[in-house]
Amino acid sequence: MGLATLMSRVLGLVREQVFAYLFGASNAMDAFNIAFRIPNLLRDLFAEGAMSAAFVPNFTRALVTSKKTAFELLTGVLAFLILSVGLIAAFGMVFSRQLVGFYASSYHAVPGKFELAASLTRVMFPFFPLVAMAAVLMGALNALGFFFLPAFAPVMFNVASILACVILCPLLARFTSLDPIFGMAIGVVIGGFLQFYVQWVQIRREGLVLREHSQAFFHPFRVSGVKHVLWLIIPGTIGLAATQLNILVNSIYATSAGPGAVSWLNYAFRLMQFPIGIFGVSLAAATLPQVSRRLAQNDRAGAGAEVGNALRMTFAVNGPAAAGLMAIGLPIVQLLFQHGRFGRADAQQTAAAVFWYAAGLPGYSAVKVLVPVFYALGTTRIPVVASFVMVGLNALLNYVFQNVLHYPFWCLAAATSTTATLNALVLSAYLWRRLPGSINGGVAKSLLAQSAVSTAIGFAAIGAIRLIAPAEQLAQNIMGSRSGQFVFWATEVAVAMIVAFLLWWGLGELFKIPENQRARKFFVNFLEKRLRRTG
Repeated sequence: MGLATLMSRVLGLVREQVFAYLFGASNAMDAFNIAFRIPNLLRDLFAEGAMSAAFVPNFTRALVTSKKTAFELLTGVLAFLILSVGLIAAFGMVFSRQLVGFYASSYHAVPGKFELAASLTRVMFPFFPLVAMAAVLMGALNALGFFFLPAFAPVMFNVASILACVILCPLLARFTSLDPIFGMAIGVVIGGFLQFYVQWVQIRREGLVLREHSQAFFHPFRVSGVKHVLWLIIPGTIGLAATQLNILVNSIYATSAGPGAVSWLNYAFRLMQFPIGIFGVSLAAATLPQVSRRLAQNDRAGAGAEVGNALRMTFAVNGPAAAGLMAIGLPIVQLLFQHGRFGRADAQQTAAAVFWYAAGLPGYSAVKVLVPVFYALGTTRIPVVASFVMVGLNALLNYVFQNVLHYPFWCLAAATSTTATLNALVLSAYLWRRLPGSINGGVAKSLLAQSAVSTAIGFAAIGAIRLIAPAEQLAQNIMGSRSGQFVFWATEVAVAMIVAFLLWWGLGELFKIPENQRARKFFVNFLEKRLRRTG
């Protein structure tokens, strides 16, 4: 799952690089980001947790009875989604102007910007029902033991988005009067379809034939378990909504923070998707079926151990990743995005947002792991209440930081990180009482150890890039301005990452940190197997 998610995140970054090169942080890019915010928010909630949290435990229990029973449940849930989510998409398309007016009314001040955002929203809303059905199939395939393909499916979305941007945007600019950015919107819809289709093919291979479950398709509420799943989806969506809703709140505030602010925040959070997706979402998706199976067997101690192990692995990777992003955010942003219409000022502003988003990275990832566990336990109230409180607190912090203290736009990222960390702490405190062994001394010890390691890594990375800073002018003199800058940025990032990785590895061995040693053994065994195969 980590490998497939890594592929998806890499292509997601390539997609953002293409966007930045062609459109930078322009008004058109701001309009696209705002237009994509609502369907993408719904995508994040469904595809990265809420649907799986509600569906996987019930589907897993149905599998214990028989595969036919499980497929009856899957068919019933899909039938309900086709109707309900399709209606939501239709509503969003019809009332796109009102939706954009709700969270980007300040766009009226720039001629054509509001109208462009509303039209792009209308084009992209069909993406939501496609990806909602893809999320159900992902949960079913995970429960059936397939992890690579569901994690790989978003790769198809990114490929379609990149190709649409490269092919359709120039064609629209040359042969139509439409803004070229509509090519990106069309690519979003095509990508959503492909993300659904590749999983649909696999589930068909596993034996799902719709005509054999026609009763479940046309009368979903007669299927045992469908109502229970649907009742869990609503609190599940709310419980996992804190980070996504906070990003939406940030976008609302950012629309009035001047041109480019929405895009800077979007580019910055894209960098967060790497560690969140690879270890936050992947560990959550892999842990949930195991926890559900343990609970179905009445093995609460085993379920708690699974959760504790997932949290320790999350801290072992995302703590150092947060420190690295905070330390070398500017060189990373310059290397990835400072090309074409994306200039140095854009890179500096994006790096400021990266710094403050990265501070909350362990919290974001921990919430991804913790919330689905509550729904596997059948406890929905706690994450729902915590989510509402954190969204309200985020909005309050945004108002105080921006309107009272008059901090720059990066304060929006700082507020999101603060509430994400608090959300993780609150959920951990409640789960400690609900599931013995999940939040124990081992988790606390791991958090302290990784905090110390991460601090050392951050300072080491800063020291590494400062040591090689004088080489920038030399590189430009030898290779020319643009080529020299690119090589220097790549060198900065490479040197800092090598230093950070060696320090992470060395400290893990020196202090016998179990998670670091497990990761080391995994990579060594993986490389040995690859070398034996190629040899």
